[in-house]
Parts: sequence; C-alpha cells; structure tokens
Amino acid sequence: MAPKLLMLTAICRLIVIVGLTLNPNDLHLIEPEIQLSFNRTDIQSASSDFGKTVTQSPVAVLHPSSPTDIANLVKLAYEYGFAVSARGHGHSINGQATTANGVVVQMTRSPRSPVAAPLPVPVVNEKLMYVDVWGGELWIDVLKCTLTYGLAPKSWTDYLYLSVGGTISNAGISGQAFNYGPQISNVYEVDVVTGKGELVTCTEDQNSELFHAVLGGLGQFGIITRARIALEPSPQRVRWIRVLYSNFSSFTHDQEYLISLHGQPNSQKFDYVEGFVIVDEGLINNWRSSFFSPSNPVKISSVSSGGNVLYCLEITKNYYHHSDLETVNQEVDALLKKLNYIPASVFTTDLPYVDFLDRVHTAELKLRSKGLWDVPHPWLNLFVPKSRIADFDQGVFKGILGNKTSGPILIYPMNKNKWDEETSVVTPNEDVFYLVALLRSALQNGEEALTLERLSDENRRILKFCEEQNIGIKQYLPHYTTQQEWMDHYGEKWPQIYKRKMEFDPRHILAMGQRIFEPSFTSTMKSW
Repeated sequence: MAPKLLMLTAICRLIVIVGLTLNPNDLHLIEPEIQLSFNRTDIQSASSDFGKTVTQSPVAVLHPSSPTDIANLVKLAYEYGFAVSARGHGHSINGQATTANGVVVQMTRSPRSPVAAPLPVPVVNEKLMYVDVWGGELWIDVLKCTLTYGLAPKSWTDYLYLSVGGTISNAGISGQAFNYGPQISNVYEVDVVTGKGELVTCTEDQNSELFHAVLGGLGQFGIITRARIALEPSPQRVRWIRVLYSNFSSFTHDQEYLISLHGQPNSQKFDYVEGFVIVDEGLINNWRSSFFSPSNPVKISSVSSGGNVLYCLEITKNYYHHSDLETVNQEVDALLKKLNYIPASVFTTDLPYVDFLDRVHTAELKLRSKGLWDVPHPWLNLFVPKSRIADFDQGVFKGILGNKTSGPILIYPMNKNKWDEETSVVTPNEDVFYLVALLRSALQNGEEALTLERLSDENRRILKFCEEQNIGIKQYLPHYTTQQEWMDHYGEKWPQIYKRKMEFDPRHILAMGQRIFEPSFTSTMKSW
C-alpha cells in the first residue's frame, strides 16, 4: 500500500476510534492513488448543473480511468463516511448530481482524465445487436459509433448530449417510448459499483434485484459503469411532420390513437409521436415549433378557433433510401387521413436520421450564440394519467400559464405496458399516461413573467393545483426536499425502495443531492 494511502488509513482509524466522521478535506492524501482533482475549475464545474438554481461545492472531483477507480473511492467512502455523487453531462435541474461534503465522480470524458488509461470505448456486437458502453458515454457518441455498423439504439431522449448512466438512472424517454418503451426497457446488462464499493454485473436473471433497482433508481443504489444497450438496423432518413390543433380533445384523441398502433407492422404506424402546447404567440415561430418559415410567420389567431392555446402533433416516419419515397408517401397519407388536425397547418420535411435525432443540439448552438443557454432552467416534468389530462389542460394550459412562457411545453402519451414495473421508476396507475414537460428558461429581460421567481412560483401553483384536484401525477426527474414527500411519490413502492437502499447503499453515501435519504455516517461507523 502506498505511503500516503497508509497515512489516510491511519487517520481514518483514529477518527473512527474517537467517534467522528472523516473530514473530506483530508481526501487530498489519496490523490496519487485515486485520480482526485482539487482543481478550482473542476470543483466549480461540479458545483452546479443545467438548472442553475442549486450550488453545492464538493471537496474533490474524481476523473476515473476505470470502474476500479470508482469502486476504490466508494469503498473508502463506505468505510469512513463521506458522500459520493456520479455526474454525467450535468443536465440535472435541482442539484441532483452535486454534493456539498464529498466527491463528485465526473463520468464523462474530460481533458483531465488520465491519458495513459483512457476510458472504455463503445463495443458493438453486430450479431447479437447490442453495444456495450461506458456509463459516462454521451448518447451522441454512442450513435456515432453504432452508425458505422448500420445500427442504432431503439429508444432515445430528445437531447443526445446526455450520459448513458444519467438517462437510464431516470428512465430516458422520447417520442419512441410508445413503441419501444423508455431507454431502461432497452438495457440488457449493467455493471454497477454499489454503495459498498462492490463492482457487480447485473441482468434480468443475474443479480436481478440490483439490475432493476438501478434502472430508474436516481443513482441511489449504485453507479452505472457499463450498460449493454439494444440496437436495431438504423434508418437513413426521416419524414418529419407537424400539424396543428385548436381542440384539445381532438389532439389527445389522435395522439392516443397513434400510440395504440404500437403492435402493428411498421408500415401501419409512425415511428415517433410527440406534441407540444403553444400558449404564447411568440413561440409558434421559435426554434422548437417553427414549422413555418420566419419569412411567413403564423399568428395564433389565424389558425385558432377562438381560444388562446394551440397544440402541435409531431410525428415521424423512418425510411432507408430515396427510392422508398413513394411508399413513404402512401403510408403517411393513409395515417394522416385518420387524424383531425387543422388542414391548413401541415408541415413536412425530410432529413437524415442523425439530423432529426440531434435536432435539439442545433437549437442549443443558436441559444448559446445569444447567451440564452446558460441561464436558470426551472423545469417541471410530470406524468399525468390519461383520465385527467383534460382537467390538466383546463387548469394549467388554459389557466395558470396565462399567455406567457419561455420555452417549449411538451405533451405526449405513453403505453404503461412498455415499462417494467420491477424497475425503480413510478408512473401513474393507468394503461396510458402523458408526459407534460414545461422546459422553460428564466430570462432577466425586463419581463416579469419570465423571471426565475415567477416561473418557480408557477411550478408550485401547478403542483398545488394537481394536489387539490387529486389528479394523481407523478414527477419525472423528481425533486422533493423531505423524505415524506419521497414516500408519497413512491407510494406502494416505498418499502421496496427502502429495502433496496439498505441492501445496496446501507450508509446512504450515494447521490445525496436527490435528498431521499439522510446520511448515516456516524451511526454505522466501523469499529476497530
């Protein structure tokens, strides 16, 4: 054992004897053995996230070169009592990947990662149609790798610059979820470092309890270091279609009809079904809903039937070659004839499959150029039961939101039978439920309606409305500040969540930024 690690161990033993917890500031003693960084830039980067509303500075940052580095760090944390939080691309909203008194493991590739021992690269198995990827790999890089084999993952998120471990620790959803389920329904195998520092390989049949625990587990049961992701032959092109509705009932009826086709042959269904709400006339021509040319702007009044809210259905049909266009046209026309959208509102474009999947990054670059990306994001993501989505429309879209917002509001249904109930995710107890995602940005541009305080207050009002009306929502990417709120969130699943926590992270050292469990450092200190 290296001298400095021996010194740390001696200090830790002394601390345990006198009944105190390890001071994380002593972690600099193990820097040569475990690639810890105390660099100010690293610390600052790991102190906040995309939400820009929570700041918590870790003592150090680990740039792992292998799963063993992570396991060694967690073993020390387990024995001597300090927090460890895995961080991917840092796209959480409420500081979930931060820690105020411990170490952040920076899972994505970094210039500060050890050059001599690079992180694992994606490995594709063409015959069995899967790819093994490092937990910190970004989905955009997974896609680039698999496309060289003519393959691609089946289920996506709308934004590809997220880490694999990050999205499957939540669920990972997009417009393909009605057909393939969330990303966690397309994972064959994972390697996990538990809260005890054990490196475990898990599948449906091998260590199945841990396998299901970490899928949608919000980082509470282990750090995902490798995931085996299901693949399919990759389409080459996409027919991307948007149509408008002024009637909410017609809009949801058509969405629910389209996702009911999930078991039909590909020729008789769309490959992607999403939608969004337009409560602000300015947003009808913005980056997320600009289905008309800026040179031909559209007014809500010109397509609305008296209301101040519009709904946009967004659908796609995948295909492989330009020679398939005639068939694509026929299949799309047949499906569109069964929908009740506003006839004059159809917009269609064809583009490469990669460009469609990576469409939000194009928008990101535009927003960055205007200084509108690195701002607070008081996002609110909800699963709303199908039976109450009309009540939500009346109370929120046509009520609380008024006519001002500062970002897209997504809405689309999913089939519950595409979700594995053994995972740690909770969803409404109905066969169909909706994602409603208010993806708004706080802007200090003089408009009171768009400030962080105002948008955060609106979020609270929305949650209060849902509670008072007993709508039965479940938060996606959930955020609560008390354990009782978490118990209410998990409902009947709470005993299972608690049991899994006691088994896989008994000292509560992992992902403390989620605020689900309090640390138990002093109560379970190891005796010597």
